[in-house]
Amino acid sequence: MSTKLKSTERIIMENVLANRLVSARKMAGLSLQGLADRLENEVSKQALNKYEQGKMKPNSKGIMAISVALNVPVNYFYAIPAVKVGLEDVEFRKNSTKLSKLDDLSIREKVKDNFERYLELEEILHLNEKNDYFVFDRIIKSPKDAEDAANQLRNKWNLGYDPIPDVVEMLEDKGYKVIDIDAPEGFDGMKAVILDYKVIVLKKSKDIEKEDLVRKRFTALHELAHHALKFPDDISHKVEEALCHVFACAVLYPEDMARKELHKERFHFYEKELIIIKERWGISFSAIFYHAHRLGILNDHVLKKFNIGFRKRGYHLPNAEPGRFRSKEKPTRMERLVYLGLAKEVLTINEAAFFAGINSWKLRERMQLMV
Repeated sequence: MSTKLKSTERIIMENVLANRLVSARKMAGLSLQGLADRLENEVSKQALNKYEQGKMKPNSKGIMAISVALNVPVNYFYAIPAVKVGLEDVEFRKNSTKLSKLDDLSIREKVKDNFERYLELEEILHLNEKNDYFVFDRIIKSPKDAEDAANQLRNKWNLGYDPIPDVVEMLEDKGYKVIDIDAPEGFDGMKAVILDYKVIVLKKSKDIEKEDLVRKRFTALHELAHHALKFPDDISHKVEEALCHVFACAVLYPEDMARKELHKERFHFYEKELIIIKERWGISFSAIFYHAHRLGILNDHVLKKFNIGFRKRGYHLPNAEPGRFRSKEKPTRMERLVYLGLAKEVLTINEAAFFAGINSWKLRERMQLMV
């Protein structure tokens, strides 16, 4: 190999390291000073800046420290993405005003990184599966329009009048790229369009045992609404969000079943009844009541009494509402593809660990060959 070629390869690898370091720092939601502080100045801000510009290269000790600080495997810094996605390719709907600029950038970078790995893995496995995206052609101007869209989705996807066992699994089966990310408070979910792929971004729970699966199901369908529905150009953000809520409620709990189970001629609702409905349909107390109010099953007075009692009991607080819906609501397709790549022997352990976003030793712990 010529000296010139070797020099070119070295420059490419140094640029990869620099770019990957920038990406990992953004995913962690850190400024250069924030990363230096987390490293307890074992690596200075000035040195980090030179690493990111490709002017200096960290030694093995430095890269290990940065790897731990940013919670990414060392091989992340040396992996050359086969699919490149610029931040301008990630089209987000309006973010929560509670998110800082660093938080916003962190979310975008995590989505970009996950999507790049996802698409590269599909290309390695030569997958060309068709999508079954849902699109409602009529402009959504009213709650009735949103209800109609939900009914059409249930018909198109042959859901009938049954509860949806796992919303996330259903969306993955239909070709949506569902991505779970660690995200700060103030973020529940987002939709993104990347290279014509429809992506739904959800917040990963830090405590799986306490994860609010009912809320996650609702969020996933809310983001689906942003993908599938068309709204007037002059609609306010608040009204658009409310109509997406209507769509999510109606998909989870179809109108005919709500009318059948809730009944209009009644004086009271008991908590146990609501728990039964919640655990069957995977929908929260609030969503049940607002859905019933829209359908005319209960009036303004009953809804007001419910809201007062709901807050008085503290059920509006995270995970305080009684009843638990049994489901995973966790994206699994990418993980399945990792194991498929290993089974086909088109991925090494290190490559599989890269796509899974974990260290190779963690992947080895999870591997148990059956056949």
